[in-house]
Amino acid sequence: MEEIKQLIGKELQDFEGKFADAVKSNVPLLDRIMHYIVKRKGKQIRPMFVILSARLFSPQINETTYRAAALVELLHTATLVHDDVVDDSLERRGFFSVNALWKNKIAVLVGDYLLTKGLLLSLNNKDFRSLEILTTAVREMSEGELLQLEKTRKLDIQEDIYFEIIRRKTASLLASACAAGSWSTTENDETVEQMHLFGEKVGIAFQIKDDLFDYGSANIGKPTGNDIREKKMTLPLIYTLQHCPPDQKRHIINIVKNHHTDKDKVNEVIAMVRESGGIDYAREKMLGYRDEALAILHRFPESTVRNGLESLVRYTTDRKF
Repeated sequence: MEEIKQLIGKELQDFEGKFADAVKSNVPLLDRIMHYIVKRKGKQIRPMFVILSARLFSPQINETTYRAAALVELLHTATLVHDDVVDDSLERRGFFSVNALWKNKIAVLVGDYLLTKGLLLSLNNKDFRSLEILTTAVREMSEGELLQLEKTRKLDIQEDIYFEIIRRKTASLLASACAAGSWSTTENDETVEQMHLFGEKVGIAFQIKDDLFDYGSANIGKPTGNDIREKKMTLPLIYTLQHCPPDQKRHIINIVKNHHTDKDKVNEVIAMVRESGGIDYAREKMLGYRDEALAILHRFPESTVRNGLESLVRYTTDRKF
């Protein structure tokens, strides 16, 4: 990550200032909340992908690139604020979530505000292609969330459905970040398509890595077993259910459905997933998607920026949190 920050450090610093300006409001309450959000921002992986995808095709990025990066981060932040309301989560990245401090009604309105600020940023500057790329991602994310709600009620979804959910729910935004970044410096539809596919592969690998954290012991900002407690069907668990004896399958589904708040029962499921090979299988799939992404990236000429993008891809699957 340090290598990447050295490569695009100036651009990231400029972006931070532009992002802070983009969320400013004349409403004191909103301004306080925006300040809280900006101060507790995450690793900014998506803006990094936007900037590097733009730099891959040009030595200099432009204002369209910065606006695309800001739009991506605004949309991402809006979805996180809304997700915390939906999941009734009181913590985000080790700090209180917006809904924990200002309650659900304000959090929903803050999410809406972030979304509209992003859309207006693009509209006011006539960044219509970037807007098209990224609003398509918002639609996909919403569809992914609803598909997950629909399909996981029975707690017995198939692997292909799981991949369709994460492609829409998580990978679509990262794919759009890469596509919008490349468009900002090339305005070439073929290049945009290639970078969109590249970002999608990375996004799927990224989500599988998140799934794997639920079965680890590292301090990652969420408790181990949290996905099971929320009755989320992730790849390690899906693999286990598809490859265990019927009686064990019924036992696991019963725990997830009826005893998901019991710490000992959740730990029992985690142990069964580990023993079944679910962790190894998910890791193998994750690395497969990572390698597919790198194969697409390697179609472009070698450069320090391409190497930086490769490092960022590897970071998404090697990260500890």
